[in-house]
Amino acid sequence: MKLTRDADGTFPGLDKAPFDVDAFLARPLVARLATEGPRVRPVWFLWEDHAFWVLTGPWSRLEERLTRAPVFELVVDSCDLATGTVHQVIARGHGRVVTFDTGRGRRKLTRYLGEREELWDARFSLRGDPSARGTRWALLVPDTLWIADLSFRPPREARTDRP
Repeated sequence: MKLTRDADGTFPGLDKAPFDVDAFLARPLVARLATEGPRVRPVWFLWEDHAFWVLTGPWSRLEERLTRAPVFELVVDSCDLATGTVHQVIARGHGRVVTFDTGRGRRKLTRYLGEREELWDARFSLRGDPSARGTRWALLVPDTLWIADLSFRPPREARTDRP
């Protein structure tokens, strides 16, 4: 199923996808982000406002790459061999780097690191002013979403629902 972003910034028909895309993208999954050339990196993301939000900063070349060539492709998928559930979302669009905001950062990081910030690795600290340390957002706005349910019925010996 291919969906194209509408003039109002939404994806008409998203509610008719073969699975709940918003719920799928709300899970703490790892996406693979491709920018110019054959550069693919695993990233944590936040799906919000029909866009992907990825942390970037001095530790990454993402800002430089998006400035030079803003086109991106991002894949989020999951595969459960026991149940045969396979879901995939492929996004293609344009990205840019924007100012970091702590509220959005907290929403993203709690998905991956849990609610208790005091237990997070210091690299992910939101104390003080993360933007003063160079933390920014890569805002990845898809023009198209490809959504696929590639689920299969696993062999009997692999299934978890067998008697």
